[in-house]
Amino acid sequence: MSTGLLAFLSLLPILAVGVFLVGLRWPASRAMPISYILAAALALFVWQVPGANVGAATINGVVVAFTLLYIIFGAILLLNTLQESGGIKTIRQGFTDISEDRRIQVIIIAWLFGSFIEGSAGFGTPAAVAVPLLVGLGFPAMAAVVAGMVIQSTPVTFGAVGTPVLVGVQTGLSADPGISNDFLQLVTVIGGKTAILHMIAGTFVPLFVVSLMTRFFGKNKSFSEGIQVWKFALFAAFAMTIPYVIVANVLGPEFPSMTGGLVGLIIVVLAAKKGLFVPPKEEAWNFEDESKWDSDWKGTVVIKDIAHKSGSMSMIRAWSPYILVGIFLVLTRLKTLPFMEWAQSWTIAFENMFDSGITASFQPLYSPGTIFIIVSFITYFLHGMNGSAYYRSWAQSGKTALAASTALIFTVPMVQVFLNSGGGEAGYERMPIELANGVAALAGEYWPFFATFIGGLGAFIAGSNTVSNMMFSLFQYDVGSQIGVDPTWIVALQSVGGAAGNMICVHNVVAASAVVGLLGKEGTVIRKTLFPFTYYALLTGSIGYAIVWYSQKGLFNLGSIIALAIIFTAIYIIATNRNRIAVLKVTASDHSVKDVK
Repeated sequence: MSTGLLAFLSLLPILAVGVFLVGLRWPASRAMPISYILAAALALFVWQVPGANVGAATINGVVVAFTLLYIIFGAILLLNTLQESGGIKTIRQGFTDISEDRRIQVIIIAWLFGSFIEGSAGFGTPAAVAVPLLVGLGFPAMAAVVAGMVIQSTPVTFGAVGTPVLVGVQTGLSADPGISNDFLQLVTVIGGKTAILHMIAGTFVPLFVVSLMTRFFGKNKSFSEGIQVWKFALFAAFAMTIPYVIVANVLGPEFPSMTGGLVGLIIVVLAAKKGLFVPPKEEAWNFEDESKWDSDWKGTVVIKDIAHKSGSMSMIRAWSPYILVGIFLVLTRLKTLPFMEWAQSWTIAFENMFDSGITASFQPLYSPGTIFIIVSFITYFLHGMNGSAYYRSWAQSGKTALAASTALIFTVPMVQVFLNSGGGEAGYERMPIELANGVAALAGEYWPFFATFIGGLGAFIAGSNTVSNMMFSLFQYDVGSQIGVDPTWIVALQSVGGAAGNMICVHNVVAASAVVGLLGKEGTVIRKTLFPFTYYALLTGSIGYAIVWYSQKGLFNLGSIIALAIIFTAIYIIATNRNRIAVLKVTASDHSVKDVK
C-alpha cells in the first residue's frame, strides 16, 4: 500500500473527531465512539493487528480514563470543599482587592499560577486547579476552560519537572544508540533550544487568553477589549518566560516552568497590587450579569457565595489548600527527595495483557488526585468545617465526575488503539508514524514548517507532550538529518509542537470541562483554541525554518519572512487598538442612548 494511502487511512479517526466533535459540535460522548470504532477497524482489518492487542489497548485506555477521572474527582472535591468552607469567597475578595478587572485575574491565575502547577505536576493538572478556581471567582465555565487550555502550551515542555524532555525526547531518541554517547546531555541541549522557541511564541499567549475571553464572553464581543491590557499581558509574559529560558539553558529541563511560573507570579502580583500596567478601577472589565450568559457557557458546578462560619477568613488560611497542593506536588516530583520513590512504590499493574506486550498501570499515591483528596481532608480541619457541609462537597463531586465518565471511556481507548497499532501482520508502522511519513514525503526541505504540527498532532491524539515526543522524536531527528539540517532543532520543534498540541487535545478538553461540569461542549472549546494553536505552531515552525536554513538561504528566507509577518501583524494590531476602542466606546454610547429613548 502506498505511503499516501496509508497516511490518509491513518488520518480517518482524527478526521472523525474534526468532523463530528469540532465541525458538527457533537458532544464527545457521541463523537468519540465513532472515532474509536474507526481506529479499531483500521487496526484489525488494514494494519492486521491481533484482536488481543486491540483488546489490551482498549483496556489500557479504560485504565487511563479511570486515572483521569480520579484526578477530576479530586480537583472538584477540593473546589467544593473550599466553597463550602467559605475559602472561595475569601479568595475571590482577595483578587478583587488586587484588581476587579477580569483580564488581570485570568492572566495571574491561568498563565502564572497555571504555569507553576504545570511545572510541578504536568499531565493536565493546571486545568484541574486553575479552571475551577476561575469558576469559583465568577468566570463562566467555558471561559475558564478556554483560558486553561490556551496556557497549556509554553510551560508544558518542562511540565512535571521536565518529563516531556527527560522521558519523552530521551526515550524516543535512545531507540537509536548511534545518535549519541550521552543522551542526557543531548536532550538538555534540545531543551534549551526548545525554551528559546517557546519564549518567542509564549510572549503573546497571555494576550491571546484575554482577547479570546473578551471576544467570546464579553458584552461587546470584542478582541480589542482584551488587547487593551497589552502592557500588563506582555509584562506577565516576560516575567514568566525570561527566568524560564535562563533556567532551561543554565540548569536544565527540570525547573524552567516551575521557576518561571513562581517568579512571574510573585513579580506580577506585587506589581498589580501597586497598579503597574493595571487599568484604572473605572475601566475594569467584567462579564455581564450571569442571567445574560449564553447557556453554553455554564457548567453544572454552581459556585455559591458561602462565607466562613465565623464570618471572615484570613487570606493565608483561604489560600493554604492551594499552597499545600503546590508543596505536595513539588515534594513528590523531585528525584532528589525520598518522597517520589515512596509515592511510586505502590503500582497497580495489569502486565502483558493477553500476551500483547501492553501493560496497564496506575500509581494511586503518585496521582495528583490523591494529593487533592488529602488536601481536602486537611482543609476540613484547617477551615473548621462541619460534617454536613463536607458531605455535600463529596456528594456533588461524585456526581460531576461520574457525568464525565461517558466521554472519557471512549476518548482514551481510541487513543490507545491508535498508538498501539504497530506490529500487525501487514507490516505497517503505527498509524501516527505512517501519517507523519506521508507528510514528510510531501514536505521536503519545508519540513520545519510541518514539524511543529506533527508534534501537535501527537499531543492532540495522545493527550500528552511526553507521549508525542516518545512517538516522534527519533522520526523528527531522522527527517532533519535527511534534509541536511541540524536535527536537534527539528526535535526542538517537535517538542514545541507537542506542547502546543495540548491546547486542542480532546481528552484534555474533556477533563478540563468535566472539572466544572461543562460536558457536551468540547468541540466548541476546541474551535476557540484552534487559532492560538495554529499561531503557536506556525510561528515556531517559521522560526525553526529560518534557523536551520540560515547558513544556506541567508537571513531573509521564507521562514524569517513569515515569522516577521506574524510578529509585525501582532504589533500593528496592538498599536492601532486605541482607535478601535474609541470606536467601540462611541458605538456602545449610541446603543445606550437608543436604549434610554
